Amino acid sequence: MTIKISQISKYYGRQKALDQVSFEIRTGELVGFLGPNGAGKSTLMKIITGYLAADDGSVEINGELVETKNNSIRAQIGYLPENNPLYTDLYVREYLEMVAGFYQLQNKKEQVLKMIELTGLKAEQHKKIGSLSKGYRQRVGLAQALIHDPAVLILDEPTTGLDPNQLDEIRQLIRTISVNKTVMISTHIMQEVEAICSRVIIINHGVMAADGSIDQLKGGQFARKQLVLVEFDQIPDLDALRKITGLRKVDSVNSTTFVAESENNSDLRPAIFQFAVNNQLVLLTLKEKQQSLENIFQELTRTF
Repeated sequence: MTIKISQISKYYGRQKALDQVSFEIRTGELVGFLGPNGAGKSTLMKIITGYLAADDGSVEINGELVETKNNSIRAQIGYLPENNPLYTDLYVREYLEMVAGFYQLQNKKEQVLKMIELTGLKAEQHKKIGSLSKGYRQRVGLAQALIHDPAVLILDEPTTGLDPNQLDEIRQLIRTISVNKTVMISTHIMQEVEAICSRVIIINHGVMAADGSIDQLKGGQFARKQLVLVEFDQIPDLDALRKITGLRKVDSVNSTTFVAESENNSDLRPAIFQFAVNNQLVLLTLKEKQQSLENIFQELTRTF
């Protein structure tokens, strides 16, 4: 099941929330959708689910247009909103049976029991939702998003406010779910993305900032700077080292080891190698330093 986003734009009055955003997600992909507050993440997720109409562009799921009035395609989408709205005065099983009724499922009771088992709600099924912990409420939210066995699953901040044990449990659940589905997950937790996602899409101010695998992002493909770990056999002339063309700054690890940062994403290594030759130094280490996903995110969104 492929999601195809084509040139999506959305305005709120004069404010442009999304500006010609385009990408595709295929079956089996678990994609992390990142961006700072106000970047347009939730707006795009609502458009993908058919809850909100775009002003320009289109969303297709397996070639069929997603529209606010197209109930047949919306029935193929599961959605967990950020605030996870639930009927807290209903019992867990009662609530899930009600949601299953919305989709007019023929095997309603069987599907409810299946979701209760899948999401680990068996011991909680006869409790009122209002009495559940945050972690179990998130499980109920996931169960309602999955009750109709959708091909596409959109999760907006599904792990917000969970403790470490709950985080691990929800991560495992999302991994299990994603094997045969197309899953898009929005979160501010970088560890979450690294733990479960195979691909990352970053938007900022409503436009695409990056789209690639975790390795591509951390390897510097989308970075605006390069970090190079350098180790010499003896103490170098720091003043001369700092004059290397394209070098923004040098941080000392110890007297012979440094982390060099470029002014842009150009490769510093040839210039550092030539510096070593010119100064009769032996290079013990000269390698590009992998940046953290958090650093890449900050770099792409802080000044983009």
